[in-house]
Amino acid sequence: MTKALDRANAAFAKLYPGDSGARQPVHTVYGGAHLFRADGTKKLGQAALQTLFTHAADARALATAFQLDPKLAAILYGRVLAKLSIEPVEDFRLDFEDGYGNRPDAEEDATARSAAVEVAQGMKAGSLPPFLGIRIKSFSRELYRRGARTLDLFLDELLKRSGRKLPANFVVTLPKVVRAEQVKELVARLAAMERRHRLGRGALKLEIMVEMPQAILDADGRCPLRDFVAAGAGRCVAAHFGVYDYTASLNVTAAEQGMGHPACDHARSVMQVALAGTGVWLSDGATNVIPVGASVIPAWRRHFADVRHSLAQAFYQGWDLHPAQLPSRFAAVYSFFLTSLEQATARLRAFIENATKATLVGDVFDDAATGQALLNYFLRGLSCGAITEAEAVATELTLDEIRGRSFLKILAQRRSAANPRTK
Repeated sequence: MTKALDRANAAFAKLYPGDSGARQPVHTVYGGAHLFRADGTKKLGQAALQTLFTHAADARALATAFQLDPKLAAILYGRVLAKLSIEPVEDFRLDFEDGYGNRPDAEEDATARSAAVEVAQGMKAGSLPPFLGIRIKSFSRELYRRGARTLDLFLDELLKRSGRKLPANFVVTLPKVVRAEQVKELVARLAAMERRHRLGRGALKLEIMVEMPQAILDADGRCPLRDFVAAGAGRCVAAHFGVYDYTASLNVTAAEQGMGHPACDHARSVMQVALAGTGVWLSDGATNVIPVGASVIPAWRRHFADVRHSLAQAFYQGWDLHPAQLPSRFAAVYSFFLTSLEQATARLRAFIENATKATLVGDVFDDAATGQALLNYFLRGLSCGAITEAEAVATELTLDEIRGRSFLKILAQRRSAANPRTK
């Protein structure tokens, strides 16, 4: 396996751009804050690789495990292997809520400080994932004091030990949001922290969790999600859907709760419509069936199906709860991009070619939205390592054009080059 890892790592280093600032992570791993360690990402990757080697030691076994076409699995295996060995976790959330539980105040105080120490050590060692954050307890009447205290203790300790620096792409997750006032209160506390530690205004970002019915439809019969984002005053970067709290609140029995429940499809659709055009990332929830013991392959297949279902609904990020879910996460994400790569390449190439020709003969090309969607496909595939740079430029676009992120800009530049008189 050492030689296989070396080959995979070399291939991944060539295909992966490593630009965390320009991408949305494909997942967030949630783990109890009391368990977090500075080198935890590396250990999660090692555990994920061990699971892969044990239950899918080669491409043929991977094809069997996930019921994939053998030709696809042959390409997929090396890329998944490389991802797990180089960057197994794109985003991690130190959890002080469900993954931590309700503990004595003195214990949570100590955990907030010790977790901050681990994060500071990870910053110094360069061992943190590209995205990181903490999930505090909700700002409900009962839990507000505890959530706010944990936030203050953690950030004070972290900024003291890091020389007033934050980890890259750091975010505070606020769960069970039901009122815009809860977001406003978090914003006020983040602003106060910035002033206290002389951080730049807006340095501390937040994300909201959509896991209560009141976040989809309030007492007045309207969706308040835009109000929640507005209350974030430019700090809100993402909205995460909480499958199990949401379905439980609707009295769905435990046996029927899951990512594919129709109630979840409805909530995701509302989130998409309400937050379209805001720039807020959408993230789906977790598969709570863990691949351990004799259930690895069935659990992998369920997770794989859930991830593909999310991706088909344009939820490009989701939660993972266990390192054994990382192989199925990346197998699902990479297969999603690779199965449609040939068609997407041909379509984008044709869009560019036809758009340029149409302009030259005076016709109007008015399907730029579809072209942008295809461009976004390649951006996402490149950023997570599913698609290589060579595969991306097969569209006859340059990498600079793709990473410019604007289909209309590409068309304008191409048209200008084709007809210098328009300059």
